[in-house]
Parts: sequence; C-alpha cells; structure tokens
Amino acid sequence: MKKIFILLFMPFFLLASDIVLPKSFRANFTQEITNPQKEKIKYTGKILYSSPSNIKWSYLSPTKKDVCSNMEEILIVDHNLEQVSAYLLDDGLDLIGLIKEAKPIRPTVYNATYKEHIYTLQVNQKGELSRVAYKDGLDNSVLIIFSDMRSSNKVIKQQDMFCSYPSSYDIIEE
Repeated sequence: MKKIFILLFMPFFLLASDIVLPKSFRANFTQEITNPQKEKIKYTGKILYSSPSNIKWSYLSPTKKDVCSNMEEILIVDHNLEQVSAYLLDDGLDLIGLIKEAKPIRPTVYNATYKEHIYTLQVNQKGELSRVAYKDGLDNSVLIIFSDMRSSNKVIKQQDMFCSYPSSYDIIEE
C-alpha cells in the first residue's frame, strides 16, 4: 500500500530546467486510473503544494478523502470510512536524482525514469506542470490533469497543509 501512495505523490515534485515548480501552488485535479482490464475510475479534487515537500490532496469525488504528506509520512483520512491511516515512508523521493533524469522529448513534454517507472510530464505555456502520466506498481495507467493552477512565491501556512479529522475516527498506524 505504501508504494501505491509513494507513486501517487512522486510526479508533483518533478523538475527539469523548463518545468516551473513555484514555492507553492493550488489547483484542481482530475485523476483517471485505468486497470489492465481497461476499467476506469475517475477522481476529482483539489491539491495544495508547499515547498520544500508538503502536499495535500483533497479528493471530492467519487469519495471524500484527504491525503497529506511531507515525503517522510503520509496521513490518509477517509471520511466515508471514518478512518485515518498513517504511514512512515521508508523510501523517500530523491528530488535531485529525479531532476537529473527529466529529459525533454517535445517542447512541452518530458520523460523521467524513477525507480523503474517512466513518468511523462506535460507543461503549459508558462512552464507549469499541467499533466502527469505513468504506470503504477500494479500496472494501472494513471493520468493526472491539473486545472485552475494558482502559484505563489510564498509557502502555504503549515496548518493548511495538515489533514484534520474528528476524534471519533478510527486510527490505523503502520
């Protein structure tokens, strides 16, 4: 399970000389996952990123879920199940190594190989990340599309980056 979430977060920390990664950004996202049998599930929500490595996904549809990470820990709050899962990441992301691997293949498209997975990144005219595609560890095809991105040169307040939940939720720690 940890590897799935690590793969889910990795693409947003990718850089290459032409890819802009501001100190922080907010965006809407659509995430489409297609399994090997061609069955699809589509998620929508909002994402917050704040340097150096804080990220918060707020899934709104088809289920309500928040996923927060500082790339050392991941907290998953599933509001439908009233459950919180906490994981320590024992296999963090090597940003510098990934930066070195990102190579342009077209003017707005880059490929990066990280831990035997190939990531395709697309940027908009401003050089901001607009799409990420990859195959996860379960051979699912993942496509994440960002819209309404608002970037800033200021970090987002720490309290906005945390996943909150009622004290009545079950807590699972691994």
